[in-house]
Amino acid sequence: MGDSQTSTIEQQLSSIIDNARKFYIDGEWVDPQSSETLDVINPATEKPVATIALGGADDVDRAVAAARKAFESFSRTTREERIELLTKVIDVYKSRMGDIAEVVSQEMGAPVSLARGAQAPAGLAHLMATLAALKEMSFEEQIGTTTVVYEPVGVCGFITPWNWPLNQIGAKVAPALAAGCTMVLKPSEIAPLNAIVFAEVLDEAGVPAGVFNLVNGDGPTVGTALAVHPDIDMVSFTGSTRAGIEVAKNAAPTVKRVAQELGGKSANIILDDADLEAALSRDVAGMYVNSGQSCNAGSRMLIPQEWMDDAIRIAKKTTEQVVVGSPGDEGTAVGPVVSAAQFKKVQGLIEKALEEGATLVAGGPGRPDGVQSGYYVRPTVFANVTNEMTIAQEEIFGPVITLIGYKDEEDALRIANDTVYGLAGMVSSSDPERARAVARRMRTGMVHLNGAPLTADAPFGGYRQSGNGREYAAHGLREFLEAKSIYGDNA
Repeated sequence: MGDSQTSTIEQQLSSIIDNARKFYIDGEWVDPQSSETLDVINPATEKPVATIALGGADDVDRAVAAARKAFESFSRTTREERIELLTKVIDVYKSRMGDIAEVVSQEMGAPVSLARGAQAPAGLAHLMATLAALKEMSFEEQIGTTTVVYEPVGVCGFITPWNWPLNQIGAKVAPALAAGCTMVLKPSEIAPLNAIVFAEVLDEAGVPAGVFNLVNGDGPTVGTALAVHPDIDMVSFTGSTRAGIEVAKNAAPTVKRVAQELGGKSANIILDDADLEAALSRDVAGMYVNSGQSCNAGSRMLIPQEWMDDAIRIAKKTTEQVVVGSPGDEGTAVGPVVSAAQFKKVQGLIEKALEEGATLVAGGPGRPDGVQSGYYVRPTVFANVTNEMTIAQEEIFGPVITLIGYKDEEDALRIANDTVYGLAGMVSSSDPERARAVARRMRTGMVHLNGAPLTADAPFGGYRQSGNGREYAAHGLREFLEAKSIYGDNA
């Protein structure tokens, strides 16, 4: 990216650049308590695109106090008032979609086609799905002589990741607003600019002061301050399992509610009656979306052992057709991974797979040919992987696929469930009943049949070390409600 392009971007997004050095607290952009800052790095160029302020415990205290004060009135708003508010938020969000897509592409390296077609629309999808759920939600029910009232849980702390940033912000903020909660958001410090645009959207839409607050910072400082804070009633975290464990530990002394959407190592079972060419070429290409940086990515592809040679041919051919390039190019399918640390991690796992005896089919260590800078990873396929190998057990979060052979359906299910995770799974079969039966035996929170995409109106979340609780639409809204029984109210 040349200096002239950088200058144009800064002119277009000048308010975002300015607000990056501030926090949004109690309805205003305010100066932080400390002078510590962090550069936001464009992973395609390894150069800064903006500088953000890094907050501390004092900033969190100020934001939580604003949210606590606002809760007194916002928690008593009617469903109709919150429907009207969400409708306004949706209208303003739509008007800022171009800005959102631009900053996401700049700060995390998403190709512009993905930023415009999926990253930015993901936040809108959750706002709209939550609005639909709110219109249908009943906040009271009668059980015999008892009235059960569903009330907002309180002040919420949100800690969100960099890989699908608007998806996770939308999946938390939208239902919290719908429930009548107030909140403090700490987005990833690696990709925080989109959250600043989101705060500008809420401000323009007229979200009352203190209902939504934004404090940038790192996990050990701001994330921990949110998790331990006595005036935070709930923490909703999306990120790695390791970090999620720390959040839960920090939240435990105050017995606050903790919702977690964590890591995954999802199995993709291609059954022996599937169209291998169609299913594998589809799913290999799908794995490379967002540079493989998706928690629900089906990176463990389970293939009938007798089909392995054909699977290797198909995976190699599909991978070699994938266009890796600058996020700004319309034809780019795979951009860089998000950071130097992520690049190092992925490279280390590729090297580990070679050491452990996996067969390299495509890609491999290092940057793609001709690429001298940027955190670009070769789209990589390994075959003849066993489920005991590191690459089959650790979440890679990069454009790396493993092909694992299985003997029969029972063996496929054994391998699929042999993981500490349980976020997602995939099944391909020409027989819908068979696919459905296999899906029901997978110990995961979600299963995709024959390439079906996830939707914003169904619950998202996992089993075991992939987290607890559910997000999206009605299920996500319920996470932000407490049940109160009023006995004898209907005597």
